[in-house]
Amino acid sequence: MSTCETCGNDYDKSFQVVMNGQAHTFDSFECAIHALAPTCKHCGTRIVGHGLEKSGTYYCCDHCAQKEGVTDLRDRV
Repeated sequence: MSTCETCGNDYDKSFQVVMNGQAHTFDSFECAIHALAPTCKHCGTRIVGHGLEKSGTYYCCDHCAQKEGVTDLRDRV
């Protein structure tokens, strides 16, 4: 069994996610999202989908980017 790095649960069905060459162990997708998903600069929500990025800053949608003054991004259709 492996221990989840987010919640500390020792679970027989844990899994690893490799991000930027570093392996992370989790017991659920919820814990993986909590630990690794970027947050929107405007509303703070975890970005689980594609999201938008400008100069290393992440937004969950074009609306939030515009609220932060970033006008040259568009949601994918």
